[in-house]
Amino acid sequence: MLSRIAESLFWIGRYVERADVTARILDVQTQLLIEDPFVDEEESCRALLGIMGVEHDGPVDQRTMLRLLLSDVRSEASTAATLGAARESARRARETLSTDMWSAINTTWRAISTGRVPGMRSAMAFDWVRERCSVINGVAGTTMSRDETWHFYVLGRSIERADMTARLLTTTALAGVPSGGWNATLRACGAYEAFLRTYRGLEADEAAAEFLLLDRLFPRSIMSALRTAERCLEDLAAAGPRVGFGDEAQRLLGRARADLEYRPLAAILTDLPDEMEQLQVTCSAAAEAIGTKYFDTSEAIHWAGGLG
Repeated sequence: MLSRIAESLFWIGRYVERADVTARILDVQTQLLIEDPFVDEEESCRALLGIMGVEHDGPVDQRTMLRLLLSDVRSEASTAATLGAARESARRARETLSTDMWSAINTTWRAISTGRVPGMRSAMAFDWVRERCSVINGVAGTTMSRDETWHFYVLGRSIERADMTARLLTTTALAGVPSGGWNATLRACGAYEAFLRTYRGLEADEAAAEFLLLDRLFPRSIMSALRTAERCLEDLAAAGPRVGFGDEAQRLLGRARADLEYRPLAAILTDLPDEMEQLQVTCSAAAEAIGTKYFDTSEAIHWAGGLG
């Protein structure tokens, strides 16, 4: 496979996932601001911009946050810019994508570029972004062969998912939400019902954090995303060494997964924001290692939104 195609598919997976989770994070943040009148709006919004890697001078309020992370195509961390980047990556790999896949991505971008989405109320825009990302992922799942193209697409999506779920957990932890406030985070991830079934109706903040961090079966948990990324790397390096790992990205992701999996939950939760920041650094290093091994660096796509 051409490195240009592999790289484009990897980044389509990342961009679509980033747009999806950014909308979910904004949903959580706006709900927290509405539900808790004692939250310092400027401090909370500025903290979220920092988590998402956005630098902004001057006053920050909820409207500014939504512009920078949702609708402003000039802000590289916004869902609008991210979906535009996904469309550009799809254009570079146009000969590999199915007609349905290209149509799903292109239609999504056209709704943004024509001003339809920026004119929506924020709650409707969150739902629209999540729905369109689900459509793209659904079309990918039903039209892509399970060959290298699929592995690169899912690899990018999984690394981004681990990174972005870490940011979502950081957002919730730093917000200092009241008891039960993690329910908003679970709902934003579409995890609430799965969480209740797993924990037999128990609603506890620690259990919610554990579910999104460590559950092996829920696809949006960090543990599940890391395991999926590792499997993709194994499939891409089918004739790997019999001892150890010849792939730097596989080593980094495997070590991060084991570190989460074999440590007591209390030790992770003691300083959750720092733990999640370290995980983001690992995801960034793994993505760089993948780029070095598989992609043509002269055509590398640079990601400016945060650490990834």
